[in-house]
Amino acid sequence: MEAWGAAGAQGTAEPATACPISPVVDIVFSRWTTPILWTLHTRGRQRFVELQRQIATITPKVLTQRLRQLERDGLVVRSYHPEVPPRVEYEISELGRSLAPLFAHLAEWAAGHLDQVELARVAYDGGPEGS
Repeated sequence: MEAWGAAGAQGTAEPATACPISPVVDIVFSRWTTPILWTLHTRGRQRFVELQRQIATITPKVLTQRLRQLERDGLVVRSYHPEVPPRVEYEISELGRSLAPLFAHLAEWAAGHLDQVELARVAYDGGPEGS
């Protein structure tokens, strides 16, 4: 636990101070934020329909809401082009790109550990506590 920092290690604290990364987790790891940021980071500037195709299971309403929130948080930049028909494109901002090392570490962790997680789930589900 030492490597995680000493904040909230003793006594009781508000959730934000008990876990100082909570605000980051709320911003970056909500249900659809990660796939949107990942897509914009790996594929570059995208139109709404292109993003929706890349993230096949997201509804247009939810994609609109998440893009607005990401734009509000400064992680995504929206560009409006007054053409006929109008064109809107989204791209990851510099602030959003600064998350790349975090995502790289998570991808590395996933590659090295998700098989262990699956084995633990199988063992738990097959054990007396999982019944």
